[in-house]
Amino acid sequence: MHPNPVFRGATDAFNLDYAREEGFGMLAVTVEGAPLLSHIPFVLNAAGDLAEFHLVRSNPIARLAPGAPARLAVQGPHSYVSPDWYGAEDQVPTWNYVAVHLVGEIEPCPEAGLRDLLERQSEAYETRLLPKTPWTADKMSDGVMERMMRQILPFRMRIAEVHGTWKLGQNKAEAQRLSAAGHVDAHGMGQETALLAGLMRGAV
Repeated sequence: MHPNPVFRGATDAFNLDYAREEGFGMLAVTVEGAPLLSHIPFVLNAAGDLAEFHLVRSNPIARLAPGAPARLAVQGPHSYVSPDWYGAEDQVPTWNYVAVHLVGEIEPCPEAGLRDLLERQSEAYETRLLPKTPWTADKMSDGVMERMMRQILPFRMRIAEVHGTWKLGQNKAEAQRLSAAGHVDAHGMGQETALLAGLMRGAV
């Protein structure tokens, strides 16, 4: 997370809403040696204090003791920003981005709840595809879903901290920020650059 408070003004509720909408992040757990990382879809409850997800049984994170400290990083739009795009002298290259981190402890859930978790996960994503008829596990052939479920385990993370960085050029004069936003929109280098440009235009 960027230490400059000008980029960290979003409320916990705002950051949680963003993480909930994205529904995908990088789970990081510190162990001896390099941290363990896993890219996972997740569902975040309404209170914002519990993230649920599943892991393949062979994932090293799945074999850790309950209560392992973890961080779930949700990456938003991002782009390189050239100093030439500000229309002002003495600027330097930078990278604008959105990121939300959820910090807490992970623990296994009862395997009996795995089917319910998977159905809630798929429902959360499928309902965004309307008017498409949502996919459900009922479309699977008999026994196939059960065989596939043997390969995964349900987990949850109890969220204790929420951190968000919305680095959108708030530290620049409005004319400079808007100029950079136009160039990010047209020539951005990163991910979802048009969305990032829109956020930059609305930044205060």
